[in-house]
Amino acid sequence: MQLPKVAFQTRVRDESIEGPNPFRWEEKTTDDYFKGKRVVLFSLPGAFTPTCSTYQLPNYEKLFGEFQEEGIDAIYCLSVNDAFVMNKWGKDQGVENVGLIPDGSGEFTRKMGMLVKKDNLGFGYRSWRYAAIIEDGEIVGWFPEAGFEDDCPTDPYEVSSPEHVITWLRDNKPFDKEQVA
Repeated sequence: MQLPKVAFQTRVRDESIEGPNPFRWEEKTTDDYFKGKRVVLFSLPGAFTPTCSTYQLPNYEKLFGEFQEEGIDAIYCLSVNDAFVMNKWGKDQGVENVGLIPDGSGEFTRKMGMLVKKDNLGFGYRSWRYAAIIEDGEIVGWFPEAGFEDDCPTDPYEVSSPEHVITWLRDNKPFDKEQVA
């Protein structure tokens, strides 16, 4: 399955801008993040939420080197939050290795079929928790959490964990054409 083609509205630091907020808007596309790369993408319900901030994002950050050893070029965390929230959360978490993708309108998440209502928590529409291995824009490994539903009373977190995804990568080495005589 190919990733949906969308544009993300991001904020990037620009030293030519003076004042306390030296950032400018920059549109990034699906291709900017995924074309020509082998990537882990994980999506979660929201920045600053307990499971996302305590386990999921910090553990992907901590295991980044191990993912690189398995041929991963980049790890991205996507959430239905705006660029301001994602940037502040990344700074708060001390993230250096995981890229944060703001899906503020939820367009990417909707096109992935992973948009759910979380009105029971006062969140509105958010992403269901999942992870994916993506090679040049194509999903080759898919790890959605069980129980997909609107207003889910629980917050499943198992198969989208970095520990599960890295185990899958180690067990499913890509086919190396040069090994064939």
